[in-house]
This record gives sequence, C-alpha cells and structure tokens, in this order.
Amino acid sequence: MTKLKSMIQYECMTSARYIPIFYAIEYAVVILVTVMIGIFSGSFENGGTSALEINSLIYVSVLGALGFHEDFKMLIQNGFTRTYIFAAAVSLFCFMCGIMSFVDAVIGNLLHRLLPRYDSLYGAAYGYDHFLANWLWLFTLYLLMCCLLYLIALVIHRIGKHLSLYVGIVLGGIIVLIAAFFRYVLPREAAGKVLEFLMNVMGFMSDGTVNHLLPALTFLVLACVFGAGAYAAIRGTELP
Repeated sequence: MTKLKSMIQYECMTSARYIPIFYAIEYAVVILVTVMIGIFSGSFENGGTSALEINSLIYVSVLGALGFHEDFKMLIQNGFTRTYIFAAAVSLFCFMCGIMSFVDAVIGNLLHRLLPRYDSLYGAAYGYDHFLANWLWLFTLYLLMCCLLYLIALVIHRIGKHLSLYVGIVLGGIIVLIAAFFRYVLPREAAGKVLEFLMNVMGFMSDGTVNHLLPALTFLVLACVFGAGAYAAIRGTELP
C-alpha cells in the first residue's frame, strides 16, 4: 500500500502543476476574444464564447488517452503491478476531474452572472440554481471521458493501430446503422419510448421536472463500465 500511495502522489502532483497553465492560457484567450469583440461591437456583454467546459473536457480526454502510454513502461520496470498502475490512473483521473470540475463550476456560474449571455455547459441545460449538482455533473462527465479514452488507448495498444482503425470504422458503421434503424425502421411509438428513456437518464423526467442527480449517476455508471473494461485490458497488456 505504501508503494501505491507513493505512486498516486507522484501521478497527482506531477499532473496538477499543469492545471494552472491550462487555465491561464484558456482565460487569456477568452479575455482577448472578449476585448476584441467588445471593441468592434461596442459591448462586452457577449463574453466572446460560451461552454468553456468543453476545453476542460478535451483536456481530460487527452489525459485519459496519454495516461497509459506515458507511465506504463516505467512503472512496470520499477516493479509496480498492473493493478497498482490501474488504481493510480483512476486516482489521478478522480483528482484531476475533481479539481477541474470545481473550477469550471465556479467560473461558469460567475461568468454567467457577470455576462448574462454567457452559458456554461451545465447551466444551458439545467440552470444555475444547483451548484453541487453542477460540480457533480461535470466531475462524472470528465471522469467518463477519462475512462473511455484510457480504455481506447489500451485497446489500441493491445490490438495494434491498423486493426484499431478497422475496428473504429466498423463501430462507426454500427452507430450509423443504429441511427438509421431508429429513424427509418423502428415504429414511431417505440422510438418515442427510447427517446423518453434517454431523456429520463439525463434527468429530464416525463412529468416536466428535472432530476439533477440522475445524469451524474448515468455518467458514473458508464465510467465504471469503461473502467472495468480498461482494467480487463491492462491485466493482459505487455510492455510497449
């Protein structure tokens, strides 16, 4: 357990130092864009952009994709088991997603109050009255993307880039076929039921109310599914 604790501390402290750099660059660009729009339009109310959380989503997705390749060889060679490596990766994801989701929730709500036309990713769909639900929604969404990209990176490593490309094409084709099936084959009533179910798991209930915790639970379940797949993949992974 001491080795695992040391590894988690190393992973978290190494990655945490890049968070301020990420936000400094992001908001420097936002300020520049806002100022330029304000100068040309005569108003600073537009804020230049919305849903800045998408940038964080991309950042944590890259973190998930690189989480395997960057450290796996070094950790295996230093005697760490694959279970420890996976546990450290998940701990890093939770640590980074927890910090970034909190920052994004705070900044998103603050920007909306300062610039009424600005909408955060969560606020545009669910409103701005539930900060805790906002943070939890972002945290589980970021964690879901980390686990998904981590799984993809492991699968690509195990089966190779060329086969992964073919698998990706097949999966893309399956998605297109499923979409076409729902659009053109499935009876309207059945398609409506499926859509209603999807809306429900995202928190939009049939009676018009909004459940702010259900979408976070949905993201968490999916993150656990992808995480379980990643654990199964990493147990049989050899050195790059």
